[in-house]
Amino acid sequence: MLARIRDGHLTIDEGIEYLRHIPFKNLGFARLDSHRELRVGYPETVYCAGKTIEQVTGIIRHMLDHQTNILATRATREMYEAVRPLCDAARYNDLAKTITIIRHESPRTKTGIAIIAAGTSDLPVVEEAAVTADILGNRVDRIVDVGVAGIHRLFDQLDLIRQARVIIVVAGMEGALPSVVGGLVNKPIIAVPTSVGYGASFGGITALLAMLNSCASGVCVVNIDNGYGAACVASLINHIE
Repeated sequence: MLARIRDGHLTIDEGIEYLRHIPFKNLGFARLDSHRELRVGYPETVYCAGKTIEQVTGIIRHMLDHQTNILATRATREMYEAVRPLCDAARYNDLAKTITIIRHESPRTKTGIAIIAAGTSDLPVVEEAAVTADILGNRVDRIVDVGVAGIHRLFDQLDLIRQARVIIVVAGMEGALPSVVGGLVNKPIIAVPTSVGYGASFGGITALLAMLNSCASGVCVVNIDNGYGAACVASLINHIE
């Protein structure tokens, strides 16, 4: 391919395909994928856990030159305070632990994503999913504290839930809620196990295994506490025309 580029024998289509795969910026401690949105439909996100404040600010400083909107997950308030001087549009969500920089409002989808939480303790994961889905241009409805211990609370919200194109269900403890929802709707369900629960929940392993063994068809599962990943999948589904 490089030889053809040097010889000037590359077609326009081949050139575009080549550009899809090469652009990144080497910062020494990170290689930023500038064209991820072109390839897969959503831009690179900064996962802040394990990074220093200097690394997070260095990454976001470069992203400001290449991305319109920026999302950083698992961020601390200290990281946000360091990022804020870089851009007045930076915002911090204490519950989701996210930093967002929105400089262009994405067009909202006509169809929506419903995010259902079994309990209030699951809200940090719900909010991470909601922030992610929102910055990707989706209409989002949150339906919280409707776990199976009081199943009548879920039934009261079924009309709203059934209006969604795709549903994210977040639950800890025994992780039963996605199976229940899966038996009530005809929409794809993305189940998110959370690390909420007493000792035998094993930090979300019990909920994860319960969801993987769901008897309801149409349920897929992401990793423990992975609201971000669930929202990315839901957004891809919601944007299919």
